[in-house]
Amino acid sequence: MSINELQEEVIAEFSDFTDWMDKYQLLIDLGNEQEPLDEKYKTESNLIDGCQSRVWLQADYRDGLLWFTAESDALIVKGIIALLIRVLSGHTPQEILDADLYFIERIGLREHLSPTRSNGLLAMVKQMRLYAVAYSKR
Repeated sequence: MSINELQEEVIAEFSDFTDWMDKYQLLIDLGNEQEPLDEKYKTESNLIDGCQSRVWLQADYRDGLLWFTAESDALIVKGIIALLIRVLSGHTPQEILDADLYFIERIGLREHLSPTRSNGLLAMVKQMRLYAVAYSKR
């Protein structure tokens, strides 16, 4: 599936709910469904700068595609990174760099996050794009 098709899936999933408490619960559920990050990747170098909570992001490059795994110590943040992984993981570095992540606005995520969480969201996206830049040179 393309990044835009995956974004449309996320938008459809969130549009089933009108109440933001239900959307937060969906985020928490998505985070809880995510495979835990292997302890060996919970290193200082994998911590994302700019997040209020601790978020570890691991990128692996296989067969020309970037695969992300992550973990956070905060439930909602874990759900946010799970969404980003769902949309971006398994794509080429160039596809990730070219992606317009419009789903964040369309589901109303940014406007319903605290300023510090919003900054954390931007930091997560930035880190994923930095990995894409690094691996696009290969």
